[in-house]
Amino acid sequence: MANETYLITGGTGSLGKSVTRLLLEHYQPKSIRILSRNEYFQFAMRKEFDDGRLRFFIGDIRDYDRLARAFDGVDYVIHAAALKHVGICEYNPVEAVKTNVDGAINIIDACIDLNVGKCLAVSSDKAVNPINIYGASKFCAERLFINGNVYDGTKFSVVRFGNMIGSNGSIVELAKQGEVKITDPRMLRYWIDLTDAAQFTIDCLDRMQGGEIFIPDMRCEYVTRFVNEINGQRQFEVIGRGECEKLAEELYSEYESTRLVDKEGYKVIL
Repeated sequence: MANETYLITGGTGSLGKSVTRLLLEHYQPKSIRILSRNEYFQFAMRKEFDDGRLRFFIGDIRDYDRLARAFDGVDYVIHAAALKHVGICEYNPVEAVKTNVDGAINIIDACIDLNVGKCLAVSSDKAVNPINIYGASKFCAERLFINGNVYDGTKFSVVRFGNMIGSNGSIVELAKQGEVKITDPRMLRYWIDLTDAAQFTIDCLDRMQGGEIFIPDMRCEYVTRFVNEINGQRQFEVIGRGECEKLAEELYSEYESTRLVDKEGYKVIL
């Protein structure tokens, strides 16, 4: 994977930055292109990394023409851009579809048209038996990427995560600030460290053959117990579970279980 050109959509986000750091430190990339919409985040990331191998592209995955220009000469694409906040997606469902579904179509088309070697899409456990717009849009995106393999050329696969510890706006950051509101004490979630998620993403990009959904082994824990480990807090403001929240997320569906293979440290749906 050395001396290759990478492009990360949503590259100024938590996962994108962690992947970028690992690639620069351990994989000798020729260049890494960061595609995102926020110019300030790009300005801050440029200063933080100060590495001549980084290239910054202002653009939106809703804009195919911009993607086609950015993807020219790219070997590997990691697609991490998305609207991710469940409540915001519920309130703005059309915008969620435009980014998470229409944007996925543009990514697939641009990869095929520009002869990208591999494209790995980052997904969520909320795509499994979805009950909200965010989960449903990620479910659609997963199916689109897997079905992209019917065309010759680019190989498409998916990596599916739970909650990332240390990502922007995560419950870890809120717990450190003492701003914890729990919708329901019975909430069970899957957790993975942000750096581990970044390394797993790169590993999957290397091992993928096209058509797989990769799921890392993750810790399953009650939200309340997890927060207590962070700051010892015993009292929470319980605000009630919304209609778009599951008590427990799932890593794969019953249908997918028939195609599930256990590997060391992860599972893969073939």
